[in-house]
Amino acid sequence: MQARAKAIIIGGGMMGVGLAYHLALEGWQDVVLFEKGELTSGSTWHAAGQCPSFIADYSMAMIHHYGNTLYPKLEAMTGQYTSWHGSGGIRFALNQDELDWFKRVEGVSDLIGFRMELISPERIKELVPYVEIDGVIAGARTLDDGHVDPSGTCQAMAILAKREGATIYKDTLVTGTRQLENGEWEVSTSKGTIICEHLVNAAGSYAGMVGEWVGLNIPMTNMKHRYVVTESAPIFEASSEEMPVFRDPYASSYYRQEQKSLLIGIYETEGAQEAWAGTRPAWEASNELFEPEVEAVMRWLERVLERLPMLETLGIKRVVNGAISHTSDGNPLLGPAPALKNYWLCCGASIGIAQGAGSGKYLAQWMVHGAADINMNAVDPRRYGNYATADYMRAVACQDYEHMYQLHIPGEERPAGRNLRLTPLFEKLVQQGAQYTQAYGWERPKWFSLDGTLEIPSFRRKNIFDIVGAEVRGISQGVGVMDLSSFAKYEVSGPDAYSYLNRLVANRVSKKDGGVTLCHALGPKGRFEGEFTIARLDSERFYVLSGASSELRDLDILSLKRQPDERVEVRNVTDDYGMLLLMGPRSREVLSQLTKADLSSAAFPWMSAQEIQVAGIDTRALRVSYIGELGWELHVKMGDLLKLYEAIWQAGQASGIINFGAYALNHMRMEKAYPAYAAELTNEITMIEAGMERFISFKKGDFIGREGLLERQQAGIKIKLIYLEVDAKDADAYGGEPVFLNGRAVGITTSGAYGYRVNKSLAFAYVEADLEATEYEVKILGELCKARVLSEAAFDPLNERLRS
Repeated sequence: MQARAKAIIIGGGMMGVGLAYHLALEGWQDVVLFEKGELTSGSTWHAAGQCPSFIADYSMAMIHHYGNTLYPKLEAMTGQYTSWHGSGGIRFALNQDELDWFKRVEGVSDLIGFRMELISPERIKELVPYVEIDGVIAGARTLDDGHVDPSGTCQAMAILAKREGATIYKDTLVTGTRQLENGEWEVSTSKGTIICEHLVNAAGSYAGMVGEWVGLNIPMTNMKHRYVVTESAPIFEASSEEMPVFRDPYASSYYRQEQKSLLIGIYETEGAQEAWAGTRPAWEASNELFEPEVEAVMRWLERVLERLPMLETLGIKRVVNGAISHTSDGNPLLGPAPALKNYWLCCGASIGIAQGAGSGKYLAQWMVHGAADINMNAVDPRRYGNYATADYMRAVACQDYEHMYQLHIPGEERPAGRNLRLTPLFEKLVQQGAQYTQAYGWERPKWFSLDGTLEIPSFRRKNIFDIVGAEVRGISQGVGVMDLSSFAKYEVSGPDAYSYLNRLVANRVSKKDGGVTLCHALGPKGRFEGEFTIARLDSERFYVLSGASSELRDLDILSLKRQPDERVEVRNVTDDYGMLLLMGPRSREVLSQLTKADLSSAAFPWMSAQEIQVAGIDTRALRVSYIGELGWELHVKMGDLLKLYEAIWQAGQASGIINFGAYALNHMRMEKAYPAYAAELTNEITMIEAGMERFISFKKGDFIGREGLLERQQAGIKIKLIYLEVDAKDADAYGGEPVFLNGRAVGITTSGAYGYRVNKSLAFAYVEADLEATEYEVKILGELCKARVLSEAAFDPLNERLRS
């Protein structure tokens, strides 16, 4: 066995083999894959091989679409049998919310190009006469997907990987991994030891065990999943046309033709079982299945029988009960592991056959080039923080499994894994009507119910539309307070702190004590990796803030890019500090009652910070605002947060102070035309496409991503960010809607919301850069809505209220 490799992949299932092929395809010839048994001997070999196109998330749909275009060609490319069946699929909608969701997915199909149509129940019956459609109001028919033989397809990918130069060692048990002092990785195997620069955990159901070798918690849980194969069906024997793959929320199942038999896969909506519950799989095991336990899924099989009466005469030929991994959101784990340099995850896929090729393609781009061509935030393993313990993942992964065919509607709050990260204000705000959502494990207020009203989830404007509007008006006409302690917070200190931060970000960090700067961390190609608000406390102390969901990702940026000679200390103080937003034209009036500090614009200008006393509490006060109103962020030790809130609430009574939440915050953000990280500012975009040149300081000298930005400036851009006023009806842009010009899809929205202060529906979108149009159309829930380009913020474009 060779002594060194550029990259080593542990795991020879579809995910690992798919990555090996694409790493080699991207130019890394020295790629080694280890499989402890035969290829596919983990979860791949017993998978049902489903390859759906029906995905509402644009990036995940791109991953699926890539596989669905590659798999039909694999057999001709390799000579390996893959059994691609382009049968297409039909998913049932049982209510209006599901139909609205279908219209969102139809918009994704407009952008990506997979064929999809919404069809009536009558058309479903016409296509498949033997299926019963009671309760079905519509179907989503996809025409370019189907199913494959998992083992054959994985073997074909392995042939391509080896053809491109990758090396695959089968029957080679990896026994341990460790990082060397020089940052490289040592991998011990049953056939010797090998050193590599990049290490990938693609061990599927065994990924958690591999992660333990380096002290890494893998945020996934293995679940038991059963599918049943019946005896040969006379209907199939008599027909030359293959049945499409049906996906049925009523039965929480998929069912399709398997040769001349019926294959039924069931996702129990209650009583789902963790694989190896209370124990763990043997690392040496291969091709492991559990007892059939078919009685556990009988009630869902009976619902399939209602749909397909022919099932009543068919005996069961085979029951497959195997382990598949699940995360809380159903997306795989693709990207860097937190706090470990060049350790990557390619696992956690509950639909691994469909996602193997696309996951490999885009993760390979990230590894080789420093960024992928799709937004990877939804699959980045660091979307989970340290709160994601084994108990948490067990609860949320089970919930994800049980909701595989249950639509997650905007505004719906699911119960598993809640109340993990609470601020001292939690109970107080609950008593005042706070309705909470979860952000990176934190409970964060999203709106306040003053009369007992509960939110009804919907893709359209919800029943609380006017309540959120009242919060916005309360802030803009007076003053509001919000607990936003979920922000990620860091202290960067040391003699080289200033030069270090300047090297990490594109903007120039303030040279003046008390200066606050919005800065962006970039990758080598100049694409966004993070967004920071950096407050200079003094020449060697900086307070750095970022979004809640970026906590571990941004900690990696701040920690892993230090050079050996840089005298810098980075501390994650997220849990140590709480933070209140105090916003609105009367915020100075309220705050001045609690501090001796001079709060005038001359003494405390916009985009500045001071360490002051508020209500006798040491406070880091930042005069910044994400909503376009006069206001402060007040950062205090977490133990002082309740005392600070009570003092502010009392002082604000005469000013009509209100509580507000994240919904109002986002609506006001859109009115100010502030692009958001992970929505508008993502890893496939540079600051040039995003129109963020004003936050680049080329004159300061070298910084990470500088050359990539200059190259993009010279080469020109293919897409650009625009800001739109939309003639929406009862639904606003959500993000992911197609943008049309003269009947052609030319772009995609990234976020949107209604602007209560300007009475306009607003959206951001990326469109083709050479377009000079001033009016487009945005397809919202199946309806084309006219949209006009705005050249400035819809609200207070001169920032007069911020500077007041």
